[in-house]
Amino acid sequence: MLRQAQSQPILDRLHKWLLTKRLLLAKADVTAKAIDYTLGNWQGLTRFLEDGNIPIDNYKAENSIRPLCIGRKNWLFVGSQSAGERAATVMSLVESAKLNDRDPWEYLKDVLERLPTLKHRDLAELLPHNWKPPVSSAAPAPLARPIPKAA
Repeated sequence: MLRQAQSQPILDRLHKWLLTKRLLLAKADVTAKAIDYTLGNWQGLTRFLEDGNIPIDNYKAENSIRPLCIGRKNWLFVGSQSAGERAATVMSLVESAKLNDRDPWEYLKDVLERLPTLKHRDLAELLPHNWKPPVSSAAPAPLARPIPKAA
């Protein structure tokens, strides 16, 4: 209710303003293209008014991709187009795991171990939002040997 009461009037004024300004611009104008894009996505932009589970902003998503954007110059040297696509896939899985409160290392390790023997129809089990950590009776092995302390 609070979203509708506070955000709806603002969005109504914005929509009216966009429509009015759009009539004054030529089709090829970059501002017209931006307005057309916004109006074309209006339903998605305002969907948060109807569903309280939808975040009002994309702050979490932006924060999760920030490290990738900051380091994008480094990705120019990934080696090849296909290597870049593979790196992007892995990074997407890591960030999706984080967004779903999964340990990315544990998630990727389990997925890569299970993937070769998994049936195609069961692939959805490995998506970060469906994935369940494996149940093991033994304590997990250490990932690396401890570094000896200097004397």
